Amino acid sequence: MKENMSDSKFIKVSFPVLGMTCASCAVSAETIAQSVKGVNEASVNYASARLSVTYNTEETNAEAIQKAVQSIGYDLLIEDNDEQQDTLEAINKNAYQQLKQKATWAVLLSVPVAVIGMFFLSMPYANEIMFLFATPVVLWFGRGFFKNAWKQAKHRSANMDTLVALSTGIAYLFSVVNMLFPEFWETRGLEAHVYFEAASVIIAFILLGKLMEEKAKGNASSAIKKLMGLQPKTVTLILPNGAEQKTPIELLQVNDIILVKPGGKIAVDGTLISGESYVDESMLSGEPIPALKQKDDLVFAGTINQKGSFRFKATKVGKETMLSHIIKMVQDAQGSKAPVQKLVDKIASIFVPTVMGISMLTFLLWLFLGGENGMVQGLLAAITVLVIACPCALGLATPTAILVGVGKGAEHGILIKDAESLELAKKIDAIVLDKTGTITEGQPKVTDVQWLQNDATSLGILLGMEQQSEHPLADAVVSHFKGNPSEVVTAFNSLTGKGVEAKHHAKAYYVGNQKLLNENKITIDIQLQAQADTWSAAAKTVIWFANSDRALMVMAISDAIKPSSKAAIAELQEMGIVVYMLTGDNETTAKAIAEQTGIKHYKAEVLPQDKAEFVTALQAENKVVAMVGDGINDSTALATANVSIAMGKGSDIAMDVAKMTLISSDLMKIPQAIALSKYTVATIKQNLFWAFIYNVIGIPIAAGILYPINGFLLNPMIAGAAMALSSVSVVSNSLRLKRKKLAIKNNTKLQETASLEHAPVSSTNATDMHTLKTEKMNTKALKFKTNINCGHCIATVTPYLDKIAKDQWEVDTDNADKILTVKTDGVEAVQVITAIKDAGYTIEAL
Repeated sequence: MKENMSDSKFIKVSFPVLGMTCASCAVSAETIAQSVKGVNEASVNYASARLSVTYNTEETNAEAIQKAVQSIGYDLLIEDNDEQQDTLEAINKNAYQQLKQKATWAVLLSVPVAVIGMFFLSMPYANEIMFLFATPVVLWFGRGFFKNAWKQAKHRSANMDTLVALSTGIAYLFSVVNMLFPEFWETRGLEAHVYFEAASVIIAFILLGKLMEEKAKGNASSAIKKLMGLQPKTVTLILPNGAEQKTPIELLQVNDIILVKPGGKIAVDGTLISGESYVDESMLSGEPIPALKQKDDLVFAGTINQKGSFRFKATKVGKETMLSHIIKMVQDAQGSKAPVQKLVDKIASIFVPTVMGISMLTFLLWLFLGGENGMVQGLLAAITVLVIACPCALGLATPTAILVGVGKGAEHGILIKDAESLELAKKIDAIVLDKTGTITEGQPKVTDVQWLQNDATSLGILLGMEQQSEHPLADAVVSHFKGNPSEVVTAFNSLTGKGVEAKHHAKAYYVGNQKLLNENKITIDIQLQAQADTWSAAAKTVIWFANSDRALMVMAISDAIKPSSKAAIAELQEMGIVVYMLTGDNETTAKAIAEQTGIKHYKAEVLPQDKAEFVTALQAENKVVAMVGDGINDSTALATANVSIAMGKGSDIAMDVAKMTLISSDLMKIPQAIALSKYTVATIKQNLFWAFIYNVIGIPIAAGILYPINGFLLNPMIAGAAMALSSVSVVSNSLRLKRKKLAIKNNTKLQETASLEHAPVSSTNATDMHTLKTEKMNTKALKFKTNINCGHCIATVTPYLDKIAKDQWEVDTDNADKILTVKTDGVEAVQVITAIKDAGYTIEAL
């Protein structure tokens, strides 16, 4: 019976678990932890290798739980977070390197054994040579399988390690006996076969599979470590006498006064007491524009100061800061129990005892019913059952499909960290998109400019003022007019919350918001005012430039929507997926972005923890939720979601937490990832089907079911060959994935809209292999080699090519030369070349 969790004597903690090799191990560790007196709840997540446990501090402690887990062959890391992460990272790195060495040597030693066993069995000393090569593979590099199988046997359970140990052990021992005592069979008119190649190759294959699994499981510890790294190790503490002192962050206390210099990280949460500056809070809000901080404003740990300096009073330190809460939430989300156990481990728990039972039953039936040769034939049949029931095909069914699927994703710019996300992606029915950096570019840019009086001098004065300004939007202005000369301005003055003012040849000029112009009674032309109102309604930031008499120019600054976002969102909605947008931005901006991209569900002014709660609420409705984000503020929601997808141009933390990363940050990759998931899961199911059919047919034949009918008794050697053939068939089926097209439904209208609304996207960074297909071309055509290699590129060149060959062209982006084909009806090669060059791409006639 669960006790009252609100009691302060109960605490909930999470510890890394060491030594687990499968889902059954997780169950064992969870069970033993739950049995400790004082433990109220225990849950082990195999994927993240963490134990989440709630216990009564008056009845037990972390050391007692650790001892219990150690008693069954596993271990816990119970150090503090900083030490824990360093230790865990070192242990995992060492374990991975050892596994890599085992797999490499196992493969190298197994190759000659397999070659001799298949082609040169009659060569002198063939058995002895195979024995020398196979022995270290089975008994040294494969010793972990036997240890784990014994560990499982002690707990009366079985997994893939049991299958590997049983099949390779029997094959190896049987081969050794036949090599040393061949006369036992030869005196009975039978040949003493050996199966060293089966034993060693199985070990090599399974070690390779485990290596892939370890590599794919991700770097949860590194993500937490990077989050912790956002806090500086030392701070500048202001002493009561006003002196400055470098102090370790661990010694900070509430009400301490801290100085933050330009470019410095803020160490703890607090309240600003003097000075002012802009602070980059994108790790919390996800918004790219730094926030102005003045007296009495709040500042948060992990955020980054810009150009000014200030002092603030610490209000929350240590584990109480917002950054610490984010770290804790990410840890909890990563350590939560996965709803799905490894499919093959579930199968193995039934398959192993069944095969063992069939093998034993086979021997007994032959012994009692087989006549004078019953014992010999029964032993051969029992061994054949174990050999033909080798788990190689079963063990390869999932990892080979995953290997090819992950490789296929990488070709299309989709990096996939684990098999579970690849499997779940096909089931997504709700997708949550962050706004900044996900739907939008994540960089504020000048999008529109309207001049009343445009001349080189006016532009130079504007640049001269903005180059001296510390406001983040000033950088966008300077970047937009880059390359133009600036004028020297004097009497520069920053007007907090309004803009800046300066003089040029004794005449006053202003850059800022409309409030600044109104206060100085500056005349605004009706045309400029109308344009400004239009931009404001579109949720753009409006900046004015004026002299002392009238407004000279108005411009709009916004975070532009990515060229492919609208088309990608429409594609997802056509697939039956409900799309949500969450943003820390205001309601007006959120609404405008939602309307422009076709999103029906959105939520504004959302904090990081709110995003995670929103994902959890959708999951409570039995939805499979994908979270797509690019910032640290998205990390908790990413860790909470069923499928987590990060933008490749986003933060390292988001990419570490997420299980998928879109290298190009192109949302069009999401439908491709879902298509890849469908193909991969279908391949896994096919592989498992054939692996089982092979066993369903092969095991009865190996047991001798045909012997009473036609006298056929399967030779163990043939059984070994059949086993190898089953593995080849599984691998071959997986390789078919390479030929699959991750096609996205062609929506020319959306692509044309994107090309007209957005500037050309450089093909250098594009990784999308999307192919635009038009109706089949039956006439002779012109062909060109280009660098048009993605959906963005196609969207850009569409208006140029449609002017000369509407619907009469296609680009094969799957071809290494990105072949552009154009029908010759009324179209000259020079026209095509000119059009492509005008669009900003290279072209060469073939």
